[in-house]
Amino acid sequence: MKVCASRIRRFLDELAEFNATPGQGITRMSYSPQAHAARAWLCQQMEQAGLQVREDAIGNVIGTLPGTRADLPSVMIGSHFDTVPHGGAFDGAAGVIMALEIATLFNEQGLSPHYPLEVVALVEEEGASFERGLLASSAMAGHISSQMLESLHDSTGISAAQRMSEAGYAPQDVSSVVRTPESLKAFIELHIEQGPVLEQTGTDIGIVDVVVGMTQLSVTLTGKAGHAGTTPMDKRQDALLAASHIISQVGDFARQAGDATVATVGKLRVHPNGANVIPHQVVFSVDIRSRDERKLRQVIDQTREAINQQANQGITAAVEQTLYIAPTPMASEIVHSLEQQCDRLGYSRRTMVSGAGHDAMVFAGLAPTGLIFVPSRDGLSHHPDEWTDAEQIAKGVEVIFHTVKAMTEAKNHD
Repeated sequence: MKVCASRIRRFLDELAEFNATPGQGITRMSYSPQAHAARAWLCQQMEQAGLQVREDAIGNVIGTLPGTRADLPSVMIGSHFDTVPHGGAFDGAAGVIMALEIATLFNEQGLSPHYPLEVVALVEEEGASFERGLLASSAMAGHISSQMLESLHDSTGISAAQRMSEAGYAPQDVSSVVRTPESLKAFIELHIEQGPVLEQTGTDIGIVDVVVGMTQLSVTLTGKAGHAGTTPMDKRQDALLAASHIISQVGDFARQAGDATVATVGKLRVHPNGANVIPHQVVFSVDIRSRDERKLRQVIDQTREAINQQANQGITAAVEQTLYIAPTPMASEIVHSLEQQCDRLGYSRRTMVSGAGHDAMVFAGLAPTGLIFVPSRDGLSHHPDEWTDAEQIAKGVEVIFHTVKAMTEAKNHD
């Protein structure tokens, strides 16, 4: 068996063609025309790999190679195919192509698994459309209701439910997406590292043993608009000034927590956004991550207290916690299997903590889960110059192929 690096490269190049911003990175929002075209391509490729293909109620693409025992749970592999605006061609896509290549190898070799093999291409992992990351995997885990899809909105005020409906999906049936622990034997994901460690150390494979916990807050501060020249400083209710006091403290809270805890304010909207108008309302995001749940909660509490302090000074504050996931360990038995395959194949490896959130951390609540990284050139991600060599991806695919082959062939049904 030989994983085909040239085929991986071709798959990645073809998927990258579904892009709203040619020449300016890859932009493929989950319910855009580009995503629609990408789904059609994915369905075609999965069918050519011998899979039974379907799209679920929110637009995930799922291909199944049935097992010889229909009553057994599936081994699922894959990742997400949405991007951030002006992102790269490898984030998420590398994991989708990993799964597609493995399905192709099963088909070429005429393998008939005992346990079913499922290939999944997930929507809306990035949260770039509705400010709610890991949406598809969370829906599969039963954490997303139709009411939540009505309450999530994009930057134009259109709800996630409406966007899904316009794209031909059925958000009112989101409960049909839910997977039970009994339906999954395992989930394994490949992802680019999105950092410099593997490249700088010359390591082929990063095997993740824990994914950091993370939260996302959406903060709305409301003051009172006024004339920038005629309103005295002591008579102002300046929402942007209040936001600046909070934002300036968030990084300090993370630094004080230590243990690689990080916090980021990455999105800011100011209303009415006029040069000579005191800001009436500011909406901003806060992203907090830590491998230590106690420190994660500590920074959340400190941030909320900083917000409350501004609310006591004539500003109205509203905080919505749109995401909370505790630090998530990967399954030790899958970590061990991945390590064994790396050693058998002669690929160098290192154990890593994932500082980025991935669908694997949600699936870990449903089934034993594994996650591996392959090197990112210069550590770049969420950037047009994001790059991972197809030969490096092929090594990761080979490791997962042998792990998945053993899992789907196993005769024990525990």
